[in-house]
Amino acid sequence: MPASATIPALLSVRGLAFARNEQPVFGPLAFDVEPGEALLVQGDNGTGKTTLLRVLAGLLRAEAGEVRISGTEADHGARSRHVAYLGHLPALKADLSAEQNLRFLCGLHGARPERRIDAAMARVGLAGHDDALARQLSAGQKKRLSLARLWLSPAPLWLLDEPYANLDLDGIALVNALVSEHLAEGGAALVTTHGAYAAPPVRTRMLQLSNARVDA
Repeated sequence: MPASATIPALLSVRGLAFARNEQPVFGPLAFDVEPGEALLVQGDNGTGKTTLLRVLAGLLRAEAGEVRISGTEADHGARSRHVAYLGHLPALKADLSAEQNLRFLCGLHGARPERRIDAAMARVGLAGHDDALARQLSAGQKKRLSLARLWLSPAPLWLLDEPYANLDLDGIALVNALVSEHLAEGGAALVTTHGAYAAPPVRTRMLQLSNARVDA
């Protein structure tokens, strides 16, 4: 029996469409993302890259279509267990320290039991910044702190909206390394990009969004 008949895709999208003020933004889209795979979502500004990720994360309601995660309907519970979303905003509390932010987010979304917050800070290059308030961090440091949260997350599906923004070359290499490690462990990632940076050296496919349609 083929493997696809016994192991469902980590993410399966069928007929997904979104409209704003009755104007189509994207869709209908149909694609699968398998464990160990990265899907790059490319397109010009206004073609719906961020909107697509927000729909998949459950932050926006689709106009039509179906989203399934590991073969199960992507309701709120399935998304909270399986999806980690990194948006344009860092989603940090300004008056909490870096460490407090990570503890707060792990309390909300869970954490991998074998990974510690101090190790996460070191992994993203923020060792020694545990007590720094989030509002005192630079834009690049805030992005690194958000990446530390991803590294701690037990979610197998990462939705990364322009993850290279505000990062220097070392930060770009860090994103690629984290994605590579995540996929090697059986996770998957959707990454929006303008195409300015090479994809991480992993199994990768591409979706091109343009004028409310997709070319795979």
